[in-house]
Amino acid sequence: MRRLRAVLAILLLAVAPAAIGRASPALAAGSKLAADEDRQILVMLTMPPPHFRAGSAYGGNYGDLASRAARKRRARALAERFGSQLGEGWPMPLLGVDCYVMFVPPGRSIDEVIERVAKEPGVAWSQRMYSYAAGSGQVGMSSRDRADPLYAIEPTATEWKLRELQQTTTGRGIRIAIIDSQVDVHHPDLAGQFVANKNFAGAFATGPEAHGTHVAGIIGARAGNGIGIAGVAPGAKLMALRACREVDDGRATLCQSLALAKALQFAIENRANVINLSLSGSRDLLLSKLLDVALARQITVVAAFDQHLPGGGFPASMRGVIPVVDEALQTTPAGVYRAPGRDLPTTQPGGGWGLVNGTSYAVAQISGLAALAGEMGRRSFAARLVRASDGKVEACATVFGRSSRCQ
Repeated sequence: MRRLRAVLAILLLAVAPAAIGRASPALAAGSKLAADEDRQILVMLTMPPPHFRAGSAYGGNYGDLASRAARKRRARALAERFGSQLGEGWPMPLLGVDCYVMFVPPGRSIDEVIERVAKEPGVAWSQRMYSYAAGSGQVGMSSRDRADPLYAIEPTATEWKLRELQQTTTGRGIRIAIIDSQVDVHHPDLAGQFVANKNFAGAFATGPEAHGTHVAGIIGARAGNGIGIAGVAPGAKLMALRACREVDDGRATLCQSLALAKALQFAIENRANVINLSLSGSRDLLLSKLLDVALARQITVVAAFDQHLPGGGFPASMRGVIPVVDEALQTTPAGVYRAPGRDLPTTQPGGGWGLVNGTSYAVAQISGLAALAGEMGRRSFAARLVRASDGKVEACATVFGRSSRCQ
């Protein structure tokens, strides 16, 4: 083990911390993908309320094809009226709207088009299509050791006494939605941990992507299988919901408003108990409304706090969402939770393991802890989350309360 630690120490000297990303209409200058997406807006057309038809069940949402077709014609007519091109549409029954993408041509003011479209009959609201970026998921080492050497160097193994916690709770019965890039669901430390693997980010990835795979491993890698690591909540069931995609040859991970909204709706409708959002950016009305629904249903939402954005960015700044930051930061605002975010061993695409750094992965630690606490009782995780005076999460007290077993 001393030899492994020495090797890791040398490798870590060459690893730059992976910062969480921030929202911007264009993720990277010169990126054609980001530039094209900068001209997109979202238009929400109101669905009619559910109604009863004699001799049939209640309808009015997806099942009413004629009604939906009429709204699509309405969306096409709106796009033509404002000189825009109509993109894809997606039903959002949780909010009572159909969401359509419109491409505003160059030379037209996006804000002006948004304002004018919002005033049209049958339009609930319209907004920009925001882009969010997750951490780059930089990796500092790779291992395929059969001796399962990596658990002992997980920061939570010592700081949270994770092995002792997992003797009582592993997150059994808890569903965690990982809304991120494509997860390597066939990784030997992750296989069998998923109840869903969905793509909401357009074209499928050519292979597993780094950031989502790193996050998934930290949360729910299998324990006791003799390889790699143990996730914080290895008994939880994971949902791999791809709403982000690697761009610029894997140097960044981009997430769009609509893809995130699709993934959130799926997570809510499929009874997720915890939603992991390792990202931060600008406030988005569509996502805010969906998160309101999630929080009203007692779903724990954990998000990355970015000290460079007002209020820590969105969705971490939203009331009810648990904001998390890498505990390596020197100062933490009141109400923000600190968790390990440095030198974390985790799964990487292709069946290996590596070390990662950044607030994205601190978020994953807290999502796993939420599952451990969730197995222990029905009380709201946010209500039982214990924060020390320095902002660090007290894992044992969070899971078991301030009892003698935590001394």
